[in-house]
Amino acid sequence: MGNTKRLLVTGSSGLIGSEVVAGFSKEGWEVHGVDNNMRADFFGPQGDTRWNLSRLQENHALFHHHEVDIRDRSSLVQLLQTLRPDAVVHTAAQPSHDLAASRPFDDFDVNAVGTLNMLEATRLASPETPFVHMSTNKVYGDGPNEIPLIETETRWEYADPDYSDGIHESFRIDQSKHSLFGASKVAADVMVQEYGRSFGLPTCCLRGGCLTGPNHSGVELHGFLSYLIKCNIEGRTYKVFGYKGKQVRDNIHSHDVVAFIQRFIAAPRKGEVYNLGGGRDNSVSILEAFALISEISGQAMKYEYVDQNRSGDHICYISDLKKLKAHYPGWRVTKSLRTTFEEIHNAWRGRIG
Repeated sequence: MGNTKRLLVTGSSGLIGSEVVAGFSKEGWEVHGVDNNMRADFFGPQGDTRWNLSRLQENHALFHHHEVDIRDRSSLVQLLQTLRPDAVVHTAAQPSHDLAASRPFDDFDVNAVGTLNMLEATRLASPETPFVHMSTNKVYGDGPNEIPLIETETRWEYADPDYSDGIHESFRIDQSKHSLFGASKVAADVMVQEYGRSFGLPTCCLRGGCLTGPNHSGVELHGFLSYLIKCNIEGRTYKVFGYKGKQVRDNIHSHDVVAFIQRFIAAPRKGEVYNLGGGRDNSVSILEAFALISEISGQAMKYEYVDQNRSGDHICYISDLKKLKAHYPGWRVTKSLRTTFEEIHNAWRGRIG
């Protein structure tokens, strides 16, 4: 392949992984994906990502698929030694709070141990290789719920001016309730930082807000926006869990996530942490999301209210993007909330028929 750069992506059939494959393939990289469709095991047929794998294989000639489980340490070491990639993007994960509670060993083995396996395999094969880890805002646990809030007609909002731009990276990650999923992701997050600090690996943890986009296999337990829009199109009833439906998330399109990953790999740092989300401009409550998708689709949203919030669920979470923009000033959110909604709506329409 001459001077072609080589990328390894775990979770390559998932939302962010597949966008990474597409984004780097378009830039001329030789991309190797690691994915064993564990999402179908976790979520059943609705979580199956084989359709996405087929799409990648059809559209990207420089994409190579590897049916490897990130819990399989020796296979990972062998793969990294063979490929010696110029960059690693680690997106594979068990992503659900609810599932983690019922399958704690699977959750920890995938999220924490799988990440350690990837870090060590990378260090042994090519310690100068930039390593990007998709972490989560759930590493902050329910600590953000301690911030005083104001209730408006459609959402909860931060009352403390220190958080007017959202949650920053210095917010504590311990002494709060995380869910077992959040705890396993904390373990992974800290380990990625440690490989940067102890071994000098160029690593970063991207603590995502709601990462979304048209290629999400959204299900009730994970993929809130994709699933909400699917329910609207199919005329299904969406369950709202607590907080009056006014809980807020900032949504970032997978395209903008990949754009940041490309910038980090081009100019990596060691042991860094960034909150990566849509920021205030792309924040939306469930009630506001209902109104927006109804406007786009022309169909009223059917929902029922369950007066019991999900354990440890954030009431209001907005990512403060100041640090990220200071380190990488060329990056910005390019996909508006409405554009993101429209793309997901159109993708589901195409898939559902």
